[in-house]
Amino acid sequence: MANINDYLIWRGDLKINKDTPFNEVDSMILARFSYLRFDKIKMDDTETIESISSKMKSLDNDEFLYNGDKELITNLGESTRFKNMQITDYVKKADKEVEKQFGAVTIHISDKEMYISFIGTDSTITGWKEDFNMAFMDNVPCQLEGKEYVEKIANKYPDKKIRIGGHSKGGNVAIYSAVTVSNAVQKRIIKGYNYDGPGFNKKMIEKYKNSEILNKLETYMPQDSIIGRILEHEEKCEISLSIEKGIYQHDIFSWQVLRDDLIKSEKLTDNSEAMGKTLKEWLATTKPEQRKIFFDGIFEVLYSTEANTFSEIQKSLSKNIVKIFKSYGEISDEDKKTITEMIKLFAKTYMSEIMEQNTNKLEAMKEYYKEESLKKFEEIEKKYFRKNKNV
Repeated sequence: MANINDYLIWRGDLKINKDTPFNEVDSMILARFSYLRFDKIKMDDTETIESISSKMKSLDNDEFLYNGDKELITNLGESTRFKNMQITDYVKKADKEVEKQFGAVTIHISDKEMYISFIGTDSTITGWKEDFNMAFMDNVPCQLEGKEYVEKIANKYPDKKIRIGGHSKGGNVAIYSAVTVSNAVQKRIIKGYNYDGPGFNKKMIEKYKNSEILNKLETYMPQDSIIGRILEHEEKCEISLSIEKGIYQHDIFSWQVLRDDLIKSEKLTDNSEAMGKTLKEWLATTKPEQRKIFFDGIFEVLYSTEANTFSEIQKSLSKNIVKIFKSYGEISDEDKKTITEMIKLFAKTYMSEIMEQNTNKLEAMKEYYKEESLKKFEEIEKKYFRKNKNV
């Protein structure tokens, strides 16, 4: 089996041209590119993927956000297909007060085309809080920042066509930006790519479902997707094959590649379907203010540890558990009741979906064996009884 790093080794010597055009694997690589630790190196005005790769070689593996990223930038720097692409306009922002985590970078594929890559959720608690804010807010700060960034880059490089992409929350920001920028910028967009990022609420879907830009947007999610099933997707969706299980399929290094395409899966797993239906019903049967109390309460408890990342909480787990329980005890009884009810409702809805799936499977099995029994009976009847009728 092969992933994007294998693709760079096998196909990285082929330049982007008419015979080997830009494809969905190239896009996934550039969507991942924004996760790299640009904040750990000194960025010059004129950088290429090759020069950035050279600078990042000195970084330790644990300085990268995720496993596979150092191998990725190393392979990119040695790749004829990517190494000469210019890199500009890197930006990274985090603001705990307004609950914003945003990052973007522009990759110049050629003189005529560029790729805007939005970073997904990093390891910070603030980054994850902003994700969950999508459950009760029409838009979140990183989405608005994404739209402004696209408009700015489009104005800065007026002669270039645009591709926009991202993984996880970055994919959501890419789609949001594509559907909210001006018509003039939309006309320059070749395609928008969302790799297992959340969708949008019904209000947002209603705004863009009849827009022409919708035909230029596509979401890719693994067969056991969980993050990609949050909220709704109106754009075209493809199911990609991952060799991991459950939430670990969110890691795009587990997505499988064959030549210049992602290997596709026929359908989502039962678990992903159950999670998708549960999230949809949970959102439909709860109010925004309830969801705000729920997520604000949970993250207020996490913030009480004074940690910036989940790994920091884990490093001093015993001490932080004491802080977490103390902070939870200070939440008002009314908010505690809402949080408990929300958890119960989610669990009840999920179990109901699982039971319905199992019932449907059982009925399907009964029907299958019933049909198989009839077939065998007909075979026996034809072989032993009908033959004797003609005697």
